[in-house]
Amino acid sequence: MKMAKTNKVVAELEKGGKATKGLLSEFKAFISKGNVLDLAVGVIIGSAFTAIVNSLVADIITPVLSLLTNKVDLTQLKIVLSEAVGDTPEVAITYGNFIQGVINFVIQAFVIFLIVKAFTSLSTAAKAKEIAEEKAKAEEEAAKKKEEEEAAAKKAEEPVELLREILAELKKQ
Repeated sequence: MKMAKTNKVVAELEKGGKATKGLLSEFKAFISKGNVLDLAVGVIIGSAFTAIVNSLVADIITPVLSLLTNKVDLTQLKIVLSEAVGDTPEVAITYGNFIQGVINFVIQAFVIFLIVKAFTSLSTAAKAKEIAEEKAKAEEEAAKKKEEEEAAAKKAEEPVELLREILAELKKQ
């Protein structure tokens, strides 16, 4: 039943005219490209990577920073605008949360920078090695080609030299 309904919707969309057909074909081409799949994989890996970086900041770096700052909890810093009265909670500007958020951002950005830098240097080193290997191979091929050309030239020179010797003998006679 659902399949028939889906087919009916597709048929109605296709009847919609040239613009709808073009849009559907463009969408199909877009989905068919590898870019969408690459993007999906990137988002999934990015969310997993975010969990790792957040854990690094929250579980390793922040406790060390807490020791360095005499265990000051920045999230408790606030400016009270109005005290709590009865059932009415206090109204406060919790600027400590903002400061903690900025610190977390800077730490996370720095960690990501280090990871990207390490990846880039590894990638650059691998690319440099690949280029060096290609250059060495090209130089080897060029040297081999030069040797072949010199051998061919030498071989081509042999009959000419033989003809010169014969001509010299004939002139002597």
